[in-house]
Amino acid sequence: MTTWKELDAVTGGLSKPSKMPCHGWSIPANRCKVGSILRKRFGSTCSSCYALKGRYVFANVQRALERRLERYMADPNWWHVGMICSIQKTRSSYFRWFDSGDLQSVEMLDYIVRIAQATPGVQHWLPTREYGIVRKWQVHVGEFPANLTVRVSAPMIGGPAPEIPGTVSSGVDVSGDHTCPAYTQQGKCGDCRACWNRDVEHVTYPKH
Repeated sequence: MTTWKELDAVTGGLSKPSKMPCHGWSIPANRCKVGSILRKRFGSTCSSCYALKGRYVFANVQRALERRLERYMADPNWWHVGMICSIQKTRSSYFRWFDSGDLQSVEMLDYIVRIAQATPGVQHWLPTREYGIVRKWQVHVGEFPANLTVRVSAPMIGGPAPEIPGTVSSGVDVSGDHTCPAYTQQGKCGDCRACWNRDVEHVTYPKH
């Protein structure tokens, strides 16, 4: 696999959110496990999910999201090889997982860990509400690689995120040691990389 066409046939293609300084990989938000439950709860951080409105609902975007999940499900091992090659091909020092959607299984998390291990020059950011999957992986495997920042997201607006050793956290409208500046920067990260930084223990996102 050397061309983007060949790689995309294996991975479903990378995403490139306009806010982000790098590529990512995403799946449909309606496939979220914990998120699908939280969407029905008033005041949850998923009750007004950005990935279920705006440009994300366009038919071509939805097809791309479904295609990525389908490629993973078809052959996870071959998918992870394609992802390693794709991330290396971007020549970026950063990568973001799940600008839409979330972890589907412990196996998926394990493949993401392997991808991070195979791309040591890239800092990976994995936001997730799948706390059970994270804990199960840690019990069976151990510590996350230094270049993978697993940032668990708070379930409720104004509420705390669960404390899981080996991870950092984020929340909406709560106090933390860093507030996302994107909302003062035309919705973009700019030169901020706090979400990727394991030394930033909690990132706060303003409600929007």
